[in-house]
Amino acid sequence: MNKTLLASILLISAVLLSPAAWSADASRLGKDLTPLGAEQAGNADGSIPAWTGGITTPPAGYKVGMHHPDPFAGDQPLYTITAGNAAQYESKLAAGTLALLKAYPDYKLIVYPSRRSASNPQRIYDATKANVATAKLVSDGNGISGAIVGAPFPIPDNGLEVLWNFLTRYRGVAANRHIGQAAVERGGGYQLVQFEDEFLFNYTRPDITAKELEDSNTLIYFKQAVTAPARLAGTILLAQETMDQVKEPRRAWVYNAGRRRVTRAPNVAYDNPGTAADGQRTSDQFDMFNGAPDRYDWKLVGKRELLVPYNSYTLHSDKTKVSDILKPLHINQDLARYELHRVWVVDATLKPGTNHVYSRRTFYIDEDSWQILIADQYDKRGQLSVISEAHCINYYDAQSFWSTIEVHTHLDNGRYLCIGLDNDQAMYDFTLKRTPADFTPDSLRREGTR
Repeated sequence: MNKTLLASILLISAVLLSPAAWSADASRLGKDLTPLGAEQAGNADGSIPAWTGGITTPPAGYKVGMHHPDPFAGDQPLYTITAGNAAQYESKLAAGTLALLKAYPDYKLIVYPSRRSASNPQRIYDATKANVATAKLVSDGNGISGAIVGAPFPIPDNGLEVLWNFLTRYRGVAANRHIGQAAVERGGGYQLVQFEDEFLFNYTRPDITAKELEDSNTLIYFKQAVTAPARLAGTILLAQETMDQVKEPRRAWVYNAGRRRVTRAPNVAYDNPGTAADGQRTSDQFDMFNGAPDRYDWKLVGKRELLVPYNSYTLHSDKTKVSDILKPLHINQDLARYELHRVWVVDATLKPGTNHVYSRRTFYIDEDSWQILIADQYDKRGQLSVISEAHCINYYDAQSFWSTIEVHTHLDNGRYLCIGLDNDQAMYDFTLKRTPADFTPDSLRREGTR
């Protein structure tokens, strides 16, 4: 197929799948659309199946506290994509994926049958349907109002609405996790940094009211303690993620173990360096994207059928060692699973007069879960610089589709950062009980000085 014909096909596909083709009619949810707004039906050739509810019950033998067994362990690969045959699949590959195949001769995608495993509790679906009539963007899209618990814009018509569906996606109510982060050198060397994270997703609390949400202006409460290595251990970050970040920017504090003091941390935002990431991750790349969207113009390009990381239970397994995953130049692609899924494509370009290390970012967002799966990031020269992937699973004890690891691969220096490594750690605890009072500077001070 010549390039002109391919471009025409992609253009026609973009028009057919453009946001203008969608109507914000709540009655469609649970009918031709899933309760979160995805297309219920599969695609024309059956390579993407219909959504039938996702995983709603754990596999036989699963007990809470286990690393989640792979419900698709019997699946066999359909095909493998390498640099040698990438042109054959070009229309199904993100620009960053193509760049990785070109940059690294041993890079590959092992493609498996598509499993639409994402699911949420019924209360999330009910709230999503209710939000259709009331949710709106405020402060030029830098905040939302009239939405609670569920996806605010299940039938979006612009890029910011898709972004807010991602920012508010369901990840349980409260969670505790122990994870590792490694900034891998070009030759494969790394030092593992260990974190203990706690989240309280204020937006999805069962007892939250619209008034409390509006009055608190707080989307998420987050605390992250560095537990290893010894030279970094004891530092604790506390953040209160605001819903309207023009009305009030993110509130953040840091407990410094050396000084035994709590201080404000206004620089935990945008392109300031991520915690203990050796310069390989910006603050707003944590969780694929976080924080205020005000430095970018957000364009909803439409939908694509794309080969994306999905159902990454092998990378999550306690039978997989961290050393098996972390290899020179990129993670061990033999352990990664890719599937064909429909994704929303959102292009963010830096606004004139603002500053960020990334002049453009393209996000590929799963239609079934609103999870960002791939992000292509371009430097100030407009060159593709960093490719981020979220390797996700359904945490079926919480019915939450979320990343198990995130990988940020740098084309310019041959390094990458991997965060979320939990193979030899205690499993996420979604039974955690927390209130907003557990995420205040005073509580941080008490925890740090214990």
